[in-house]
Amino acid sequence: MAAAAELQGKYQKLAQEYSKLRAQNQVLKKGVVDEQANSASLKEQLKMKDQSLRKLQQEMDSLTFRNQQLAKRVELLQDELALNEARGKKNKKSVESSSQLSQEQKSVFNEDLQKKIEENERLHILFFEADEQHKRLEAELRSRLEVLETDAAQHQAVVDSLTKKYTETIEKLQNDKAKLEIKSQMLEREAKDCRLRTEECQQQLKNLQAALGSRLEESLCIINEKVPFNDTRSSRYNALNVPLHNRRNQLKLRDLAGQAMAFVQELVTALLNFHTYTEQKVQIFPIDSATDIISPLNQKFSQYLHENASYVRPLEEGMLHLFESITEDTVTVLETTVKLKAFSEHLASYLGFLRKILPYQLKSLEEECESSLCTAALRARNMELHRDMKRLTAVFEKLHTYVNLLALPSTRPEGLLRTNYNFVFTNIAASLHGFHDILKDISKHYSQKAALEQEVPTATQKLITTNDCILSSVAALTNGAGKMASFFSNNLDHFTTSLSYGPKGGAEFISPLSAECMLQYKKKAAAYMKSLKKVQQSLEKIAKLEQEKEHWMLEAQLAKIKLEKENQKLKNSLSGHLTETIQEHSVLPSIAEQKKETTEKSVREPIKSTSLAPDVESREDLIKTHYMARIAELTSHLQLADSKSVHFHAECRALAKRLSLAEKSKESLTEELKLASQNITRLQDELMTTKRSYEDQLSMMSDHLCSMNETLTKQREEIDTLKMTSKGNSKKSKNR
Repeated sequence: MAAAAELQGKYQKLAQEYSKLRAQNQVLKKGVVDEQANSASLKEQLKMKDQSLRKLQQEMDSLTFRNQQLAKRVELLQDELALNEARGKKNKKSVESSSQLSQEQKSVFNEDLQKKIEENERLHILFFEADEQHKRLEAELRSRLEVLETDAAQHQAVVDSLTKKYTETIEKLQNDKAKLEIKSQMLEREAKDCRLRTEECQQQLKNLQAALGSRLEESLCIINEKVPFNDTRSSRYNALNVPLHNRRNQLKLRDLAGQAMAFVQELVTALLNFHTYTEQKVQIFPIDSATDIISPLNQKFSQYLHENASYVRPLEEGMLHLFESITEDTVTVLETTVKLKAFSEHLASYLGFLRKILPYQLKSLEEECESSLCTAALRARNMELHRDMKRLTAVFEKLHTYVNLLALPSTRPEGLLRTNYNFVFTNIAASLHGFHDILKDISKHYSQKAALEQEVPTATQKLITTNDCILSSVAALTNGAGKMASFFSNNLDHFTTSLSYGPKGGAEFISPLSAECMLQYKKKAAAYMKSLKKVQQSLEKIAKLEQEKEHWMLEAQLAKIKLEKENQKLKNSLSGHLTETIQEHSVLPSIAEQKKETTEKSVREPIKSTSLAPDVESREDLIKTHYMARIAELTSHLQLADSKSVHFHAECRALAKRLSLAEKSKESLTEELKLASQNITRLQDELMTTKRSYEDQLSMMSDHLCSMNETLTKQREEIDTLKMTSKGNSKKSKNR
């Protein structure tokens, strides 16, 4: 409830902040409207400037028209002057008088014309300057107007996006609040249920603890009195105890060992083919041994490659022996896998073979690079293979190192601690992946090398076929290595857990000798269990025979009683002293179902008969039958007590299971409560972060608004200055 109240207060604060933001948004909208009004006024001013420009243009047109008229008038005057000069030749006197007059008129016209021309030039200059200034001002005002319009549009878009974002955020927060309230109510109900269940579990736990405490005391007394030695306290002795046998785990390990053997067989086949085809390649390229003598280096290299089967085949045999050593009845751990040492030795032998052929292989590639048939591209591929072969030998050395470490617990356990098993298995998986990567590089480089060798003029069909065989063997080797790497990585956890368990209560096996003794004890225990089963079967047979014996003894007793009754009847009929007859009311039930009733009747009836004819033998038989009936009754009571004890034991086991389930449910509920509290704290942190982010955004918005206001004020000042300058220019143009 306190958390809900705190959330309510936070949401109220967020609502207040949202109202403030809306008020600021209104201010921003008002500022945008003002700027739009200013832009409209600037547009009006721009229209007025355009009108004044049109007026000036009209004046300019009128002036040009006036200038054209004056030019025509000057032309006419010049024509008249030419006519006057022609006439002056006829009459000098009249010409002199008229020339003086025309000279004066000409000087007057020239002066007038000069003034008009100068005034026209000045007007042209002023008009051009005013036009240029007006165009420049118009362009500046248009660019500023566009900038202001884009800024206003951007500001409006920012405002719209922020309002939309804030509304979406508030809706999301309200939805989250509703969900959190529902979740908190559910968690409160679950917490109440958990409290009730924990109280019940605690009560049951107390009862069970009391019962188990009493049983523990009894069992401790029995252990102290009956058990002379506890071998689980000493790790040395506990290592000889047989661990719990997990048949499923053994079957899984055998299945994995079978898969690994199949992968190793595939790798062995690919390695045999690779080394064999490499030997053939050395025999035919760059020099064919059928037509010429190859170099001594390649001869030695070919000789060593011919011995590859003696080094590669043992790998398959060692893996087969390791697979055969993992059976359903054994306990497979690193301390008992003795065959892993043999596989490690075979791997070391193959590693020695790789080390032996590596220098010859590298020198053979270098010799091939020095051949005249080798091009620059082929030489580059050979050098890449040169590096790949070194890496291949190095990765086999790494694999041998880690496999040798895994074989140490079966021979010298102090060489590898149990805590390092996971590290070794992880490195084996990494080495297998590295082996796969190197083989992919070899396949790529060798395919490029084979393609280049086919272009050599002396390339034969035998060389092409050998290259194809080598490529197929390398591809098979790459595929097998990839399968092995993925197989080992997928089963890494199973290898780590299943190959490192030991006896119950102990840390580890002490030595391989103790592991061998443990396996012997396991076989003895299995034989002992078989003998116990046989004894149990024999006891069951004995019990059945005893029951059949009792049955036939009862039948014999009944027959004897009937015989005695018949004899007694015969005596009574002969003597005549029999005054009353014996009435038999007993009904013989089925002997297999109602043994007790038959024994009681058999006890009563002989008593009646003995009252009539006391006999020593009959008395002994009655005593015997009485004790047999008593023994049968006691055995039935014993069986009933055994069944009750078994039932009580089953009830105790059921209560113990219920206790363990209650503890597990209690732990799960406590974990759920922890998760719920963590979720609540996380949500509170998220609310704080969102609040801080909103505060930061508000501060950023306020800063942005301040900067916008400053830019708007600057733009207004610039517009005012432009207005003043435009007014001054218009006044000057009007004055001009």
